[in-house]
Amino acid sequence: MDRTLAADLADLPALLDATRRAATDALATLAERPVVPPPVAQRTAPPTTGPHSATAPPATATPTAPPADDPTAPLPAGARLPTRGTGLADTLAAFQDHWAPRFSASAGPRYLGFVTGGATPAALAGDWLTAAHDQNSNSALDPAGQDLERETTGWLRDLFGLTDAHTGVFVSGATMSNTTGLAIAREWLGERAGVSPAQDGVAALGPVRVLSGAPHSSIAKALAVLGLGRAALVPVPTLPGREAVDPAALDSALADAPGPCVVVANAGTVNTVDFDDLRAVAALRARHDFWLHTDAAFGAFAALSPEHAPLTDGLDAADSVTVDLHKWLNVPYDSAVLFTRRRDLQARVFQNAAAYLGPLGEHPDLVHLTPENSHRLRALAAWFTLRAYGRQGHREIVERDIACARELGAALDADPAFTLLAPVRLNVVCFTLAADPTPARLTALREAANGEVFVTPTVYAGTPALRAAFSNWRTTSADVRRAAGALRRAAEGIA
Repeated sequence: MDRTLAADLADLPALLDATRRAATDALATLAERPVVPPPVAQRTAPPTTGPHSATAPPATATPTAPPADDPTAPLPAGARLPTRGTGLADTLAAFQDHWAPRFSASAGPRYLGFVTGGATPAALAGDWLTAAHDQNSNSALDPAGQDLERETTGWLRDLFGLTDAHTGVFVSGATMSNTTGLAIAREWLGERAGVSPAQDGVAALGPVRVLSGAPHSSIAKALAVLGLGRAALVPVPTLPGREAVDPAALDSALADAPGPCVVVANAGTVNTVDFDDLRAVAALRARHDFWLHTDAAFGAFAALSPEHAPLTDGLDAADSVTVDLHKWLNVPYDSAVLFTRRRDLQARVFQNAAAYLGPLGEHPDLVHLTPENSHRLRALAAWFTLRAYGRQGHREIVERDIACARELGAALDADPAFTLLAPVRLNVVCFTLAADPTPARLTALREAANGEVFVTPTVYAGTPALRAAFSNWRTTSADVRRAAGALRRAAEGIA
């Protein structure tokens, strides 16, 4: 064994304790450090203090590795990998000096971009143990990991009000979940046409139509990956002043070209968290033949709040459902789940024929159900947080975030510097500058506020805008007041 690796193994408990202290320090400062630190010039080596330091050579010099017999020599500057490493303790110190100060407080309460959650204490513990146990969770030959995943997806199915007709699998995020759901839809289209795209290729299908009112950008990306093409996505008019699809317009679009197709319903749009009328969309199957895929990446969590649960009525009618867990479930990146009623088609698409993977069987191993052969046990972090806090604990997070979004919306609506572009329907505030809302001015506003609050740019109904998305378990009313104050000061600064 390499002697540096052997030394780390011998000292592993102390090294892990040092790592724990570094993680604890990072979490303890979330509320006070800059939400997004100001950009700095890219450095090519760790800072020049401490035993891990390295002084950058002149531009014309060629970095050299430390002597092979000197494991304590500093790492060379530049992009080259050293011949000899310096061990975990020194590497941890280098990270703390060089990279940690540049990381955003994305796990914290005022990182309101990208609908980003954090990691609850239980989810964090589960994620640490995921790495420690390092399970291959794909095969019945070593079944504990996939058994735990099945238990977890069963809990999630119950959480979102789905029935036993749906089975779930973990994937990396909403994009991969949408891709997996649409891959099953593609196979369903083939079933209707008497072919198998998984076996015969996508060309056997001929032209395909995918209809949606206000789809997430990952839908077009998924269609590109699946060989169906971005041009297969047919926009359907939405209701006036809304991002929700007009059911009558969808009915007409389905009638325009009879035959099997795919409808993507939206349960929580990105800009305004608008919901399609899921029951009305599903009812159209009485007259039209289509696969119904519902993108409920974070909108599915409305089911936890009695006040907002009616928004998800009809979710169970979908043939496939996307839910992104590293949003409102507050588990670490990356984590999502895909539910479907047609596990048989799912296995037809993703089956992997190799003797060491085992047979497909009536209850396929996970290796036969997702694009991945290497399937991290993402379910463990979700299992931890679901068991630790239950339905009631996660309902409280959802309802508090909704209340915080409403509070920020009211504060911005009352501020003459800002204009709300849509009502706060759930957990996203979509707003812009009242005067001259150009992309450049909004960028200046956003960057000026970055130390206190992080929001992301968008365009809504042709107007450049910003959006603040609440899904972190730490966020409170005090954070809303800080965020509103930071945005107000930033607006004054660019006036």
